[in-house]
Amino acid sequence: MSGALEKSLAILEYLTEFPDGVSLAQISTDLNQLRSGCHRTLQELIKYGYVRQLPVRGEYALTTKMASMGLSFLSKSGVVDIAQPVINRLAVHTEELVRLAVVDGERLTLMAKAQGAKSGLLYDPDTGVDLRLSCSAAGHAWLMTLPEDVAIEYVTRQGLGSPKDYGPNAPTSVRALLKMLDEHRKRGFSVIQDTYAVGMSSMAAPVRRGDEPTTGVLVIAGPTLRLSHKRMLQLGPALLRAAEELALASNASPLLKAANVGTWGNVADRPAGSRGARR
Repeated sequence: MSGALEKSLAILEYLTEFPDGVSLAQISTDLNQLRSGCHRTLQELIKYGYVRQLPVRGEYALTTKMASMGLSFLSKSGVVDIAQPVINRLAVHTEELVRLAVVDGERLTLMAKAQGAKSGLLYDPDTGVDLRLSCSAAGHAWLMTLPEDVAIEYVTRQGLGSPKDYGPNAPTSVRALLKMLDEHRKRGFSVIQDTYAVGMSSMAAPVRRGDEPTTGVLVIAGPTLRLSHKRMLQLGPALLRAAEELALASNASPLLKAANVGTWGNVADRPAGSRGARR
């Protein structure tokens, strides 16, 4: 990757955290870029419509161009058209938040959702977030379908994250995570409490056809007071049926069809010593 392109992408990714804008000084300091070079890059991004400079204090913020591109891509991918009816039905049945995360290389990104809770505490994290694999139900549901060495590689590359940012039950070592994945595989779906966030529970099932790579993950999430461990086990069959329905329809979506293909291949194609995933 060229230096100019790398700096441009770093700035774009950085600005997603600052919808109200951020100063040139802070951008250059946080990204460890020379202020003069950072200014030139920002001017180029403004020229092509990706960044705007706010009129009052001159801070920099993203335009809607990238968001528009993303929405256009999603509308053509078929993900929402295929998934939304399934998600809606599951949300009505569970009366909780239901989400679909799509696998993209080593990333797991929330793409669609439906809120089934009509009252009380509503749990609704932002769509578009890349999930932390080591402590999210969706991450666990995907990792449990991967060969163990690949799962470790992905988690190590992303990192376990800072314990203070997650719940008290979040794994703080790869060994602890692998133990959790073994428990998830036995039931066919992941179940976590106070792991991704304090006071929150979630469960997730992989969207996959047979032994093909997982292309997405279907998640049910809600407050622990309402979504107890017993309740999640009761909802397990409905979650698995919905994930199977999505898997059967996945060929109609270019994004779901292509997700994760070519990254590690089918488990059966790997050497016997590297097959850590079991169903």
